[in-house]
Amino acid sequence: MTNTLVLLIAGILIVLAYDYTNGLQDAANMLATIVASRAATPIQAAILVSVFTFLGPVLGGTAVANTIGNFIDVTDLQNIASLTIVLSGLGGAIGWNLITWWFGLPASSSQALVGGLVGAVLVSAGPEHVVWGMSELNAGRVSGVTKVLGALLISPVLGFLFGWIIHRLVRFALRGARPVVNRNLRGFQWVATAALAFSHGTNDAQKGMGIIAMLLVISGVNAEFTVPIWVILASATSITLGTFSGGWRIVRTLGFGIYKVRPIHALDAQLASASLILAASMTGAPVSTTQVVSTSIMGIGASERPKSVRWGTAQHIIGAWLITMPGAAAISIALYLLMQALGAIV
Repeated sequence: MTNTLVLLIAGILIVLAYDYTNGLQDAANMLATIVASRAATPIQAAILVSVFTFLGPVLGGTAVANTIGNFIDVTDLQNIASLTIVLSGLGGAIGWNLITWWFGLPASSSQALVGGLVGAVLVSAGPEHVVWGMSELNAGRVSGVTKVLGALLISPVLGFLFGWIIHRLVRFALRGARPVVNRNLRGFQWVATAALAFSHGTNDAQKGMGIIAMLLVISGVNAEFTVPIWVILASATSITLGTFSGGWRIVRTLGFGIYKVRPIHALDAQLASASLILAASMTGAPVSTTQVVSTSIMGIGASERPKSVRWGTAQHIIGAWLITMPGAAAISIALYLLMQALGAIV
């Protein structure tokens, strides 16, 4: 077995591990509102979300995978060197995911992935191997890191606005309704949660798919960037297992720590998040489920009673977002330098 094949297999396994930690860190956020509003028990919510998270990448296309798989370019390097760069970047993302999961902070797995990969490329091959997308932007197109970061930065703002607007519309539609309407809304929450889980799988699992497809190209297995069916199924399975495994620390933070959630709030958050994430997936824009769900809950709270939003918790979450990319980059750089010192890079 050649060194290239060993690194390729290791890379695929690490990507699947990233998908799993993505499930722990991101997908568990979908359980928060439906559990916090008592529309479903934790195990019911976990099963519902897991099923539709799996269906998302299977049926949702590969637009996001194409974006993620092409924002760095290390194809002109030796196979072992380029594979080591990607492995270091993935290690940085996974390490950061586990750190924030342990402390119960809903940081963005997507930001961790970008930070890890860009950090590894910068320290090894240089900035010219990052597809920044600036020339395309001048030509009126959005691609590369510009597209990835743009989506990650804009989506939290849109999540807040979507949550604020949808809650206002739903409150207007239900004006004069009796409190019993909250019980009736719980059935709709199951549908909305399924839609949110599907949109999450469509967007987040494709990130792992894109990295595996990139590994297949730089290792010489595939001549061009394509996403085989086995890659889709493997990524879907890994992120689903992570989802089902839980992430209850984060559920507690999102479901109870930002705003006291009732069924109407939960339904609005799910509708806002699902619509935004599905729209992003259709355009190939990678977004963070964590950020979208969190800010939609904040938007709903601000729409109803701004003083009731626990802005202190929100500030802790935003702080975690701000340090995610540098943190993941630092870990990936350390991993790359360690492998270089051990002579793993030719």
